[in-house]
Formats: sequence, C-alpha cells, structure tokens
Amino acid sequence: MFMFRQASRLLGRPPCPSRIRALCTEVPAANPNADSAFIESWKKVIPIMDPPKTPSTYMEPRPPTPSSLPSKLTINFVLPYSSELSGKEVDMVMVPATTGQMGVLPGHVATIAELKPGILSVHEGSEVTKYFVSSGFAFIHANSVADIVAVEAVPIDQIDASLVQKGLAEFTQKLSSATTDLEKAEAQIGVDVHSALNSALTG
Repeated sequence: MFMFRQASRLLGRPPCPSRIRALCTEVPAANPNADSAFIESWKKVIPIMDPPKTPSTYMEPRPPTPSSLPSKLTINFVLPYSSELSGKEVDMVMVPATTGQMGVLPGHVATIAELKPGILSVHEGSEVTKYFVSSGFAFIHANSVADIVAVEAVPIDQIDASLVQKGLAEFTQKLSSATTDLEKAEAQIGVDVHSALNSALTG
C-alpha cells in the first residue's frame, strides 16, 4: 500500500509552472530527460523493481517543419479494414470537420479535427475524388502530411440514391415511434447519416 500511495502522490503532483509551455510544433515530441524525475523517485521508493515505461518512451521525434512551403500535401487515408490512400501527393483535401468543412493545403498548421458524416474530397490537379465518410479524425501535421482515419468511407459514385431515400424514410419513422433513449439515439444517428448522404448526392 505504501508503494501505491507514494506513486499516486508523485503522479498526482501538479505540473511545475516553469515547465508549462505553449503548444509549439518546433518542440521535439520525445525528450529523453522528460521522465528522469519520475524514474529517480520510483527507484527511491521501489529500488528492486524496474520503473514502468511511460507513453513518451514509445514516441518518435516530431517530424521537422520544412524551411520552405512544399508544393504538395501528402495524404494517408485509412479505414479499419483497408487503406484508401497511402503517401499520395495531392493539391488539397477537404474534410467534413465537426466545426465545418475544412480545406487543407500544403503548409497547413498542425491540427486535429474530428470528422462528422459528410463529403471528403481529394483534389489532384483538375481531378476531384469524393468519398462519403461517416466519422473519424484528421491529423494534420506541420510537415504537410495529413493522416485521415475514418470509420466508414464510400466513393460517392458507388452510393445508390434510392437506397439513401429509403433508409432516411425508415429511420425518420423509427425516430418518431421510438420509446426508449437507446431507440431514439440509434434512430437519430440513422437520420443524421442518411440526411448527410442525401445532401452529398443532391448538393
């Protein structure tokens, strides 16, 4: 019990104000001395046991920010069951963020955006490839690399408009007749996704 009390005391200690820094893409992600205080404290309390590895142990250094603006954006677009795009160089990608449609160009500031049901479009010269995504996250890095992870994604040209209309009608009916919170939540998700699908096809 003494060990756990000491560990919780050390881990629960508020950060020292002198160590608090604003988010900056120039600061390397991995700092070999970041865990030295924790390791030293651990060895004092439990000298016969090796200290546990912390998340920073597994982090790679943050990629450097290019000195000049690159001409292309590198995109990695993956799903749980497949990889749609890997290391693809494009001009721009538009993602359906929860805060609104977001355009990502080379040199975009480092950002993490949650995705909502909507259109993800990949712009490559005059060609535009559109996907409907249900949800996920977009990780925009300072080195002009965008990692997009979606739960589901379907090329727009593979979506059957009649099935979308049918699904929207069914979920709207379920929502109006739902009696429990779970039924209402499931029906509302169905309505939201099918409404977004319908807007993507008609817009």
